[in-house]
Amino acid sequence: MKNAKAWLAAAAAVLLALLVPPLVSAGGEETGTRIRGLRVLVPNAPGGGYDITARTAAKAIEDAGLNGDIEVFNLPGAGGTVGLGRIVGERGNGRLVMSMGLGVVGSVYTNKTPSTLADTTPIARLTEESDVIAVGKNSPYRTIGQLIEAWKADPGKVPVGGGSSPGGPDHLAPMLMARAVGIAPRKVNYVPYDGGGELTAAMLGGKVGFGVSGIGETRDQIAAGELRPLAVTGGERAPGINAPTLKESGVDVDFTNWRGIVAPPGLTDNSKRKLITLFTRLQQTAQWQEALRRNGWTPAFQPGTEFGAFLESENARVASVLKELGLA
Repeated sequence: MKNAKAWLAAAAAVLLALLVPPLVSAGGEETGTRIRGLRVLVPNAPGGGYDITARTAAKAIEDAGLNGDIEVFNLPGAGGTVGLGRIVGERGNGRLVMSMGLGVVGSVYTNKTPSTLADTTPIARLTEESDVIAVGKNSPYRTIGQLIEAWKADPGKVPVGGGSSPGGPDHLAPMLMARAVGIAPRKVNYVPYDGGGELTAAMLGGKVGFGVSGIGETRDQIAAGELRPLAVTGGERAPGINAPTLKESGVDVDFTNWRGIVAPPGLTDNSKRKLITLFTRLQQTAQWQEALRRNGWTPAFQPGTEFGAFLESENARVASVLKELGLA
């Protein structure tokens, strides 16, 4: 009888273990932190910085086993503010986030949109990177000095292309550059493209005198010899890019771009916690560390409220710069 009771108790324990889901999965992740059906909205065209960041982060998350499949989709328009309107309109949706960056901050001003980043839920700042000033392989400009000399002589005849709308990083960088070399920003012939993919095609086709874009968006074409880098906008040279900084070249500009993740407003505390936890765990994965190295991105992680405070300061900085340049 005792043996029968012991057997029944053991069987009951096994059955209970099978019925109750484990708190920790085989991969070591709490199943309660996974987000089923997670989607990432990219507010510009394929091939741009937000697109590359979103797809790289999603793949790293999946490959590291932090979450199941993640859908990345593009909703371009108005410098990212069409996507911003969509994310703000998805109030309470904890399964949707948007890849964004400095460009969206400026586009809110230049497009005078009703929705702002203050209406979103900050999840994480991910990366920081320098822009690169580049030309097509058939360009007559072989150095940044030659380019600036021609640009100063007739700014209108040397159009500059950027992968962001006015107010975005690819617009702010050449405007600051122009001011530093004595060109009135209003004389600059700036041609906006919806993301780095379209800009790269324009540079390769000789449609602009030079282009300003993120290093990650142009690295492959530079490595292939299709694009020629003339300078980088950050304070330090970029690994793998054979070009000086603007400051080294006598142009007093030190400028970097950043990218991050925001979510809709009105999230529950649990939904917000899951998203912040997911992107926090991403930072420690070998997959993400390799992506940072491969793309030349500088890690600049800030979670949740810390990122929110940074967004507030960037909003004030961009408004000040646009006003100073007479562009807002």
